Amino acid sequence: MQIALNDLQVIHIQENHRFEIRVDGLVAELTYSMRGDTITFLHTGVPSALEGQGVGRKLVMAGLDYARTNGLKIKSLCSFVSDYLQRYPEYQI
Repeated sequence: MQIALNDLQVIHIQENHRFEIRVDGLVAELTYSMRGDTITFLHTGVPSALEGQGVGRKLVMAGLDYARTNGLKIKSLCSFVSDYLQRYPEYQI
């Protein structure tokens, strides 16, 4: 399935501690937990039909931008987020 990444909207569902992108009934997600001023990223899940098109990266960027905007410290238990932080250290807080 080809998608137009720029047309996809990341939805932050704060009460469920997750960021989502929905495409044709498929849901990609980045889940997190909050403790004090620290956001811990737990898992990034992207359906196989959407893999390799930047959907996971878009979710992670949204989560990290949220953390930065709100002055939160970042902790990652998700290998995808950890890999992203290593590639783009400017996102490390």
